[in-house]
Amino acid sequence: VRGTLRDACAADLHGDLSEFRKRVEAAKEILYLADNAGEIVVDRILIEALGPQRVTLAVRGGPVINDATVEDARAAGLDEVVRVIDNGSDAPGTILDECGAEFRERFHGSNLILSKGQGNFETLSDADADIFFLMKVKCPVIAAHVGLPAGTAALLPSKSMNPIS
Repeated sequence: VRGTLRDACAADLHGDLSEFRKRVEAAKEILYLADNAGEIVVDRILIEALGPQRVTLAVRGGPVINDATVEDARAAGLDEVVRVIDNGSDAPGTILDECGAEFRERFHGSNLILSKGQGNFETLSDADADIFFLMKVKCPVIAAHVGLPAGTAALLPSKSMNPIS
């Protein structure tokens, strides 16, 4: 675990951190889409830096692969720091048409969405929303799509990112 954390902290992150910081600063409501259950403890550090009073953490609606659920968020103590909801779906990604009404309302009502993981990128990259995708590029198809080598840690804005008003 220590080695994995050390490697993650040492890895270069491809993306515009300055733009990300500006958008975080301007956002009143941030939706944070969790990915793996094993990462959720580390997600807490980023959520606390974002300002947990304006963050809603969304997890999967049911167990799928190794994705985080409400139970995982509770076990990590995140429910004591931030509002936790599930997306109403057990798909490995976020397929909006399969998500629950509460999640979709929060998704469309957020000023900024931070989406973790390649599965969320695959299902939300064409969504009309202000999303930053935080992920590791894992396969050649996605690598070609985003123009980065496989293995790259990336923070990518959605194609439809609206200008800051």
